[in-house]
Amino acid sequence: MVPDAPAGVERLERRWSKARGREVDFYTAVPAGHGAGRGLPVCLILHGGSKTPADFAKLGLGRFLTDAVRRGAPPFVLAGADGGRLFWRPSAGDDPQRLVHDEIPFWCRARAFDTTRMAAWGWSMGGYGALLLAEAFPSFLRAVAAFSPAVRPDDDVTRNASLLRGTPVGLWCGDDDGYSDDVRHLAGRLPEPMAAGSFGPGRHNFGYWSRCVPDAFDFLGGALRPG
Repeated sequence: MVPDAPAGVERLERRWSKARGREVDFYTAVPAGHGAGRGLPVCLILHGGSKTPADFAKLGLGRFLTDAVRRGAPPFVLAGADGGRLFWRPSAGDDPQRLVHDEIPFWCRARAFDTTRMAAWGWSMGGYGALLLAEAFPSFLRAVAAFSPAVRPDDDVTRNASLLRGTPVGLWCGDDDGYSDDVRHLAGRLPEPMAAGSFGPGRHNFGYWSRCVPDAFDFLGGALRPG
């Protein structure tokens, strides 16, 4: 359930992405009471296959963010852009991973957000992409939160799980999710114990994921605190 909290400052605009060779939707959210977000760290959002940044406000992401801060999480901002359906991997000149690694931080710096402190959060395809990003750039992120990441035992994320050493990882997945066994397998392959997350009743949908957001935002806020 979306919390009864104000959304803060949410923005959705179109930006040209050189990495993707097209205009993309770019979403940001700042928790209520923190102005335009100047100086706040950034949690990058990597969406799944069925939702895009145009849906983020309707999903209540800004309200979840304000609620987390009001409950005591250190404040941070959310930022995400449309990565298509490529599992956040390059394909034929379309590179959504470079969009996340290079362009979104640049756009965030223009808003005076603090891009020296960044984390990533994604669900399904985006959970896979967030983990893949952390493996590709080991010092880039302070933490990764992945909801029901679309992983398999023989994919790059699972095979290269050792590259996540030093990056706190939170994994959440429902017991009735088709990826449940594979996410548990990934959890067992992590070079360090899960820093956050849980497995419990739920399916591969926002009915389950929305119940996990408060826990994940507490984890991410803690990872993004100064120091």
